[in-house]
Amino acid sequence: MKNIVITGASGGIGAALAVQASRAGHRVALAARREPELHAVAARAGGGAVVMTADVTKRSEVERLRDRAIAALGGVDVWVNNAGQGITKPVLELTDADFDSMMTINVKSALYGMQAIVPHFIERGGGQIVNVSSFLSRVPFATYRSAYNAAKAALNALTANARVDLARAHPNIHVTLVMPGLVATDFQRNAVGGSPPLLPSTPSQSPDDVAAAILRVIEQPAAEIYTNPQLAAVALEYFRDVGAFEREAAARR
Repeated sequence: MKNIVITGASGGIGAALAVQASRAGHRVALAARREPELHAVAARAGGGAVVMTADVTKRSEVERLRDRAIAALGGVDVWVNNAGQGITKPVLELTDADFDSMMTINVKSALYGMQAIVPHFIERGGGQIVNVSSFLSRVPFATYRSAYNAAKAALNALTANARVDLARAHPNIHVTLVMPGLVATDFQRNAVGGSPPLLPSTPSQSPDDVAAAILRVIEQPAAEIYTNPQLAAVALEYFRDVGAFEREAAARR
């Protein structure tokens, strides 16, 4: 049994992970801004799931979340940085406010989480950070997501650097990057500026599929996973010849 903190747990991937983790015998602390929705998820999860409202874009609230979770659970084994939001606006139309908001919600929230929980993990002699990124951080399939994609790419870099730094002195602290593709949640509807209609052929996963992949990597830590293994092959193809891949993508539009 592990004690798991999940941010962005009021819906989508976070809610699905909370339910699956609790049913697998883990204890979960659920964090988000929307308290009624958190209580609904906790009721579905059962198993003593704990609700903790927090705005993880504020460092002080993340630190308070850590302290409350440690007190409620007796310690934290896994911290999942899952909170995030998208945007629909191409690069050349982004405002300062657009870009700053995407970085705060998708990157700084995770940075605060990592910085808050690592001292606790060092004291305990181990633990795991799970950062939920996106396939779009690697391959420019949805260029209208622009600043969201950039934010997730920044999260990838922070994750990798933290993993290498911790491996030197604290090899029992695992840092995992999770990259879903398109997931059938309210993410599209909640993106700033809405979302364009998707083609019926666009492959997607359910939140439960993604949550199951995250739960597996919690039970058997790895550095990085794509929740849809087919996307790993696409990413490899992209990096083999970026120019050719992008020319073909542009021609299809």
